[in-house]
Amino acid sequence: MSRLIVNADDFGLTQGVNQAVIELFRDHALTSTTLMATADNFDEAVALAKQSPSLGVGCHVVLVDGMPVLPSSEIPSLIDISAPNKSVFRAKLSTFVTDLLRGRISEAEIEAEATAQVKKLQQAGIAVTHIDTHKHTHTFPRVLRPLLQAALACGVKAIRNPFEPNWSLNATANGGHVRKMQVRLLRSQSATFSQEVTSSGILTTDGAIGVLATGTLDAQTIENLLAAMPDGTWELVCHPGYNDAALQQQNTRLLASRDVERAALLETIPGANCDLIHFGQLA
Repeated sequence: MSRLIVNADDFGLTQGVNQAVIELFRDHALTSTTLMATADNFDEAVALAKQSPSLGVGCHVVLVDGMPVLPSSEIPSLIDISAPNKSVFRAKLSTFVTDLLRGRISEAEIEAEATAQVKKLQQAGIAVTHIDTHKHTHTFPRVLRPLLQAALACGVKAIRNPFEPNWSLNATANGGHVRKMQVRLLRSQSATFSQEVTSSGILTTDGAIGVLATGTLDAQTIENLLAAMPDGTWELVCHPGYNDAALQQQNTRLLASRDVERAALLETIPGANCDLIHFGQLA
């Protein structure tokens, strides 16, 4: 039988996102989540996680479109120097990737900031099961390498495999041709990912599903993915929440889709014909 991790990103973003994550976990529709270290509702998310000790909680490492844990003076290559207060990350993923590939971003600073984010969760009492990254920036080796070093330094034993397999792409009917092309192109980095992760001794899954469907993940898509899922260990990446006033104040394109995902997970996951686990149970 296949194993499935159902992981909600953006834990801590808003009270509505926190509420959705905990409700879905308690209704057996979600097994794992990743917490953002500098999110507005971090403290509430920590308190809720402590009330649900069998929920796997990882660190959603943010290097773009957010704020750092470390002072900007310690990680200058990660900071958007065009921002008014010069204390935030680059707002756009495209800008981050361009600067990353041009060697303008320090791997040592990525490691330091990722380590600080993980340690903030651990110091708050969270047993961090794994790490992943906001907008999947660890798809790129120059982020992956320092992220693995941060995980090892913090005793974190698992990482998201962000690459979506062909069977999952083919089972996602409403992802859009342009986004499907982008997801396929990023798979050029998958061999390096496998080599680096294997060498580090960090655990991971056979791949992520639902990445192509980000923003369009509905019940039919989840049913299609579950029906097509082969043997192995997979992670369903999702972003459930409540589309309330607080969410609409956030810098995110995922608004109404979070309500759709919440309902879809509740409809499809509790009866899924697979073994539901979290990252702490990979071994």
